[in-house]
Amino acid sequence: METKAIEVLQIIESNGRIPLPTLAKMVDATEEEVQNILKKFEEDKVILSYSAVIDWTKVEKQEGVTAMIDVKVTPQRGVGFDEVAERIYRFPEVKALYLMSGAYDLQVVIEGKTMTEIARFVSEKLSTIDTVISTTTHFQLKKYKHDGVVFDQGEEDHRIVVTP
Repeated sequence: METKAIEVLQIIESNGRIPLPTLAKMVDATEEEVQNILKKFEEDKVILSYSAVIDWTKVEKQEGVTAMIDVKVTPQRGVGFDEVAERIYRFPEVKALYLMSGAYDLQVVIEGKTMTEIARFVSEKLSTIDTVISTTTHFQLKKYKHDGVVFDQGEEDHRIVVTP
């Protein structure tokens, strides 16, 4: 893959809303070249989506609960973890699903309105899948950084430093 194409990917990964003329200047290309690069990446499923990082704690009555669920499963002959992973990621509550190394096989990230809703998902949907052996649920308490974006950096301390 050529250097300009990689540069385009790196730039839009950190800012998917960057204007096309600015992006073209940054990689020293024409707008048409950059537009063709983006179109090709979208067609080839290299660029899957453009998204925003939102601090839901600052939106009134919209804050929910996020949980990371570690799942131990029995892999199936011929398909490994793929079949059970597909069953899990089809649930609308599932925001992310990863195959992991270590004590657990999969990590499921889900969002709900309440802890009870998360508990119901685990007990009624996730743990009822035949190949699921066990689960461990972790609730997200505070988000400090996500996708490279730091949350709630707070006010800068403007006090004068006093030293003896």
